[in-house]
Amino acid sequence: MTRIKILLVDDHKVVRDGIRSYLESEDQFEIIGEAPNGKLALDLLKEQAADVVVMDISMEVMDGITATQEVVAQYPNTKVLAMTMLNENVHIKQMMNAGASGYLLKNSGEDEVKSAILTLAQGGAYYSQEVTQTVMNNLSNRRPASKTSAYSTEIPLTDREKEVLRLIMEEFSNQEIADKLFISPRTVDAHKRNLLEKTGSKNVAGLVMYAVSNRIFDDLV
Repeated sequence: MTRIKILLVDDHKVVRDGIRSYLESEDQFEIIGEAPNGKLALDLLKEQAADVVVMDISMEVMDGITATQEVVAQYPNTKVLAMTMLNENVHIKQMMNAGASGYLLKNSGEDEVKSAILTLAQGGAYYSQEVTQTVMNNLSNRRPASKTSAYSTEIPLTDREKEVLRLIMEEFSNQEIADKLFISPRTVDAHKRNLLEKTGSKNVAGLVMYAVSNRIFDDLV
């Protein structure tokens, strides 16, 4: 079995110890190192590759946003999972723009931490429900982005895709969407994949950004 190699980056040892305790109980995870700041993390990556870097944001010497930019630029096969106490939209946006593939809060449970790391290692993106809600709330409280926005493009969506997208924005699960539209969860998942591909979004937060920027559902925002 190929183990997922993980680098822990946080300026608090107690936090690193806590994450380590979560992961060392599973054979599929391997902690390759720890660093208290972004600069030392980059030094460690020169010595040994990591599949996932669990990255704090507020650190001295080099913060997590700058470090994430460097990791993504220098090691494109390494994914960054932000793990922080900061749930403000500005920090979420900065980490997403820096190239992070996931964003968790430090109050996340053991199962969610493991799930997020697995998702990133498999090429996906993971944003906790609280983070996605913060993005949605911010977007719904401001005017849509200008036409120069990366999310503001004319992309034709079918009526069914719009129905699915509306329910996604209202935070219904795949099963709940399937029940409401009288279709199977597998069909819902297919529509969601089509929406991600059409809009160029990486995750549900991206779909929300696209919908709000293009004023698809003005009544929701």
